[in-house]
Amino acid sequence: MLYGMIDIGSNTVRMAIYRIEGTHVEMLMKKKHTVGLAAYLKDGVMQKQGIDKAVEILKEFRAFLLSFNITHVVAFTTAALRNAKNSAAAVGEIERRTGLPIRVISGDEEATYDFIGATHDLSEDAGLLIDIGGASTEIVSYSSDKIEQKISLPIGSLAFRTKYVHGMLPTHAECEAMREEAEATIGSATAFSDVREASIAGIGGTFKGAAVLYNALYAMPVENVKMETRRLSEVIARFSSDHGINEDMTAMLMKTVPDRIHTVIPGLIIAEVLAERFHSKEITYSDSGVREGYIYSEILEQ
Repeated sequence: MLYGMIDIGSNTVRMAIYRIEGTHVEMLMKKKHTVGLAAYLKDGVMQKQGIDKAVEILKEFRAFLLSFNITHVVAFTTAALRNAKNSAAAVGEIERRTGLPIRVISGDEEATYDFIGATHDLSEDAGLLIDIGGASTEIVSYSSDKIEQKISLPIGSLAFRTKYVHGMLPTHAECEAMREEAEATIGSATAFSDVREASIAGIGGTFKGAAVLYNALYAMPVENVKMETRRLSEVIARFSSDHGINEDMTAMLMKTVPDRIHTVIPGLIIAEVLAERFHSKEITYSDSGVREGYIYSEILEQ
């Protein structure tokens, strides 16, 4: 049976189509639009332009699904619409204009789905699972395939870029301002105060883009999914605007992270602060996450 999964995130709106037979799950294709919904929050209120953008993309996705008679469709949204002061009204308008029911998942649910999806691919028995989104960051500590602690923090790559960065790439001073807020917010997660030297599995677009950029910068094989955390500060410094970006570096950014040029460095700053906080030497990127977690927990369990 074919299922369409639509994830309305703070930075991107994604659709993935899966074939599910018994317990076998196969992704057939995926599409995405980089919208940056979090940037349409003004004083905590989702603006009409953001709602219109979401509606436009969802109508396109729905038409595609209907053309192949895919009627099993799940659409959910995360931090940008979840945290908006007018969340209920904005989601209601999007539902009315697209004909798609939309589930607003909580930060706690998002962290749980992230864990369930990613741990299908992880070999580590214990560690941290981290998803740096556009407007929130989910952290899960796990051991023996069980969640020990989970939290959703109100910091994200697009939210930082919108709040602190005035050009395409941040200055050193802007990087320091983002780092300061990240340290304060992550430091407030007292439930994780005893976590040390944990292996980190990173999921979502921030880590995907970071891994591709890291591989290009350090001439690693394209299939490499591991990043040494000691090198993150160097990556951030190389791509700060006052470092002087030459033609080769510009080409590297455009080739590796064309949709995330403006958010990859803010996201990496959050990643670096997390790695420092947890004394982690390495981050491993996992391609599975919230959509797969939803399938395993909500569809296969039925």
